[in-house]
Amino acid sequence: MRKLQVDILGLSTSPHTNGAYALILYEVEGKRKLPIIIGGFEAQAIALKLENIKPPRPFTHDLFKNISDVFGLHVNEIVIDELHNETFYAKIVCELGGETHEIDARPSDAIAIAVRFNAPVFVTEDIMDEAGIREEQKEEGESEEPEESSAGEIEAAAAEPKSPAGKLDELEARLDDAISRENYEEAARLRDEISRLKGIV
Repeated sequence: MRKLQVDILGLSTSPHTNGAYALILYEVEGKRKLPIIIGGFEAQAIALKLENIKPPRPFTHDLFKNISDVFGLHVNEIVIDELHNETFYAKIVCELGGETHEIDARPSDAIAIAVRFNAPVFVTEDIMDEAGIREEQKEEGESEEPEESSAGEIEAAAAEPKSPAGKLDELEARLDDAISRENYEEAARLRDEISRLKGIV
């Protein structure tokens, strides 16, 4: 199982996500990004630590760090190593008394803990191949503006029923557009929809 080190690019949200955020990880030695949808509480826990803001009372992940320090538990690394039904799974690899242990965790919690221990974060190559998003470089002279469609073309496209393959092409075009606009929350949603559709094409 080959592991790729990733770092946190940032967190993004939109008014249509009901408080969810997209945590954007980027490949340290590559060009791919991996958006993972996480809850608002976990996003806040990650953001507070990244911005070095100390809450008046310890949050859950701060409490874990404090307990770990008292008992000599060290977090060596975080590995996001499974993806099932659009859900990511992670392991916290920690060491206590010379013994190494792997603890199952949600990626959002694992990363909130990683930033408190300055622990590296890894993603397996299989997951990056399956769910990573590569940002294509613009060719020199290529227009940043999307081509405009006439009203007739839009009406014809709306009236024409799409086959699963045609729908797949449309979703992949929308995915490219979301990536170019750096809307990674939308890109993650489209990526998951494409994965579902590929199962029936």
